Amino acid sequence: MISPRVRIGVLGLALLTALSSPATATAAGPADPGSAAPPTVEELRLDGAVPQEILRRSGFDSVAPAFARALERTRSYAEARRVVEREGSALWRRAVDRVQGRGPAGGDLSRDDDRPLYWARLGMTRELRGWEPRFELDSERRARLIDTLEQTSRGQTAIRYPRGKGLKRVLVTGFDPFTLDRDIRISNPSGAVALALDGTVIETASGPARVETAVFPVRWRDFTDGTVERALRPHLPEVDLFTTVSQGRVGRFDIERTNGAWRGGFGDNENTGRPETVPVSDPASQPQWTSTTLPYAAIVAAETGRFPVYDNTAVTEIPAGGSEPVQRPDGPTPGSTARAGGGGDYLSNEIAYRATLLRDRLGLHDTLPGGHVHTPVLEFGAGNTTEVTDPRFVRNRLDIVAQVRAIVSLAVGAKG
Repeated sequence: MISPRVRIGVLGLALLTALSSPATATAAGPADPGSAAPPTVEELRLDGAVPQEILRRSGFDSVAPAFARALERTRSYAEARRVVEREGSALWRRAVDRVQGRGPAGGDLSRDDDRPLYWARLGMTRELRGWEPRFELDSERRARLIDTLEQTSRGQTAIRYPRGKGLKRVLVTGFDPFTLDRDIRISNPSGAVALALDGTVIETASGPARVETAVFPVRWRDFTDGTVERALRPHLPEVDLFTTVSQGRVGRFDIERTNGAWRGGFGDNENTGRPETVPVSDPASQPQWTSTTLPYAAIVAAETGRFPVYDNTAVTEIPAGGSEPVQRPDGPTPGSTARAGGGGDYLSNEIAYRATLLRDRLGLHDTLPGGHVHTPVLEFGAGNTTEVTDPRFVRNRLDIVAQVRAIVSLAVGAKG
């Protein structure tokens, strides 16, 4: 989730080239208000052999057909909304249960895999987008149903913390797979982290901590529409620590010190994007930079797993009075304009920027540890260019998930 400019020399070729230039369009919307819409660019990838294999080998190939049948039985918008809420929530629970070892695996794909959730959700949104109900459904209400499905199937509406004292509260977010036009087999370890940690209790130096998680899309338009703020705002005042997580550089973790108010515009999962300042509410008070409040020094100094962990202080800025971007290894200079945070100028930087800006606007900067963790790139075994999984791929994902769990545990314990 780091832009190519930041990743040169450190990222694998597949991720590097995938973000090198944005495309310009998604599939067209409905021709008439209320009519069924064609699939999006993202949904069209479903028909490939790899997505179908992932769905079949996890048992998630039944999700979209069952959802379509449930929709066909509805006779009103209210009934359809209930179906969407129920089935979206059920998909999230099923994905979490599969990763955490509850219930049947549904196939021979390893349980730690995040991809069945991604492809099954797209199957559901495609069904909903093209559905022609027996009652009147205008385009606005259809959009609401799709939005409800997105929220519920991503765990965004399922964040619940037990009442009472003695249990720390932690919020962790992940992302969908991305750069799929370069390698459609891609898994996102941050999504696997979210599924593995959701609802779990981890032990820390300051006592047990309950972790709740959610997953976000790799789509600029959702971020512009405020999906991050909508999901996180109710919970930041009640948690003891939060971290957004995404896939970053090869062979290393990074605790990103500084986040920038700039999106580079590299192509998202709908092949759209344009360079611009991160659009937020009240832009007049928008800072160019936000900072982590995670205990980065303690995290970097600890032994949390087999991958090295770095305190990344680099940014790219336009200095005050200047006109050209300059890379700064030690963070931004006073009055500068952001062009890339430590996490680049893609959606990982943006979720970190939005979450930490929300923290600050809620008056929690000095009391709530929060920031962004970049995981290593999830790599297949040497020579594997066609298979959807292999032992090294699974081992790397499991090790990344375990190390994020250790980082979170240490961060909560360091807070005390």
